[in-house]
Amino acid sequence: MTDITKKSRSPLAWVPSLYFAQGLPFFAVALVAGQMFKSMGVGNDDIGHWTAAIMSAWIFKPLWSPFLELASSKKLVVVSFQLIGGVCLGGVALALHLPFWVAACVTMLTLVAIASATHDVACDGLYIASLDEKDQARYAGWTGTFFNAGRFISAGGLLLLAGHFEKTMGVASAWTIVFCILAAAMVALGLYNSWALPQAKNAVSVDTNAAAIARTLKEVILDYFRKPGIWVAIIFIILFRAGEAQVQTIGPLFLREARNLGGLGLTTAEVGAVYGTVGTIAFIVGSIAGGYFTSWLGLKRAILVLILAVNLPNLVFYFLSVTLPTDLTIIGTALSVEMFGYGFGFVGLILYMMQVVAPGKYQTAHYAFSTGIMQLGFSLFKWISGDIQIALGYQHFFVWVLCAAIPVAIMSQLIPMSARQSNVVLPHATGAEAKVV
Repeated sequence: MTDITKKSRSPLAWVPSLYFAQGLPFFAVALVAGQMFKSMGVGNDDIGHWTAAIMSAWIFKPLWSPFLELASSKKLVVVSFQLIGGVCLGGVALALHLPFWVAACVTMLTLVAIASATHDVACDGLYIASLDEKDQARYAGWTGTFFNAGRFISAGGLLLLAGHFEKTMGVASAWTIVFCILAAAMVALGLYNSWALPQAKNAVSVDTNAAAIARTLKEVILDYFRKPGIWVAIIFIILFRAGEAQVQTIGPLFLREARNLGGLGLTTAEVGAVYGTVGTIAFIVGSIAGGYFTSWLGLKRAILVLILAVNLPNLVFYFLSVTLPTDLTIIGTALSVEMFGYGFGFVGLILYMMQVVAPGKYQTAHYAFSTGIMQLGFSLFKWISGDIQIALGYQHFFVWVLCAAIPVAIMSQLIPMSARQSNVVLPHATGAEAKVV
């Protein structure tokens, strides 16, 4: 039984806190960690390597997510991993003061990433299981808003705070405070959600055991790779984020880099002001606009525009690297253009995975696998971004990023933009599929 017929609290009592707890640790790993390493003197190449490795948890989460069905309820999984994530974020704060602090921080951040990726699966499952289709649509805007509130707080408010404390208390102490705040917030959210969330009990079935789930998972994986044209689709998904992954890694570090080394020389607080606040708002607006644009034109006609939207605004980084402006208004405006384009165009990849790759017998599970491949592409290009930037310098690196978009732009005009299936399409997820996602 789901909680659709037994809701005891308004979704407004738990949807915001649920998705804020999804966004906060993700952006702590994706954005805050890189800024922390930069402040602590780690090189761009090592930052690219370590953060790419840490975020690989989102690549592999589809492989262990089916086994979460063995828990008694989705609420138990959600609350448990919110609390675990909070403890691990606190571990980052402690790790900063160890002699082997880099290895210790990477270890703790990896645990945060695993907890967050696992939480994502149960979080979305709880939302779906606890609300009927009408309420799912009604509160969908709240999920995106509060997920991105995690970005706003992490890359905006906390960077501003870190910048203040770096000047008054020193770098290590400043970032200790930041990660203690993140830890306390996650623990508080876990405790609140232990009261507020609906149970969303998992279905009890004689087939629900580890061996049965493993067999279903194997069939889902094999069926995914039997799809017509799947390898071309995988290449397209991986290449889609080639430029964006590198800019999202090196761009914030370029803002922090000393001016005599080719950067803008911004402080941690200034990066938080222009990238985490104004940039986040531009990203959200771009995402909404991109959705309406694609709905109007359809994916086939819109895809090239969406790819260009993700990549052409990266020209602003080349502009910034050539002119090296000092006016925060100019810098903030340029970054807003880049973030708007990122949000606008990223919709194209989501819809490609959803409408072209996923349809079939195991639609929801295959969408999850596609997102893992998407994250694989992101991590691969994130991994090499620091090495390329050091080899080329910032100006030539941003030219390279623009060139990295050419292959996927060409592919978008040559490959199908509608689903091609060799199996029977089922209108709804089967019981076996529900165990996999």
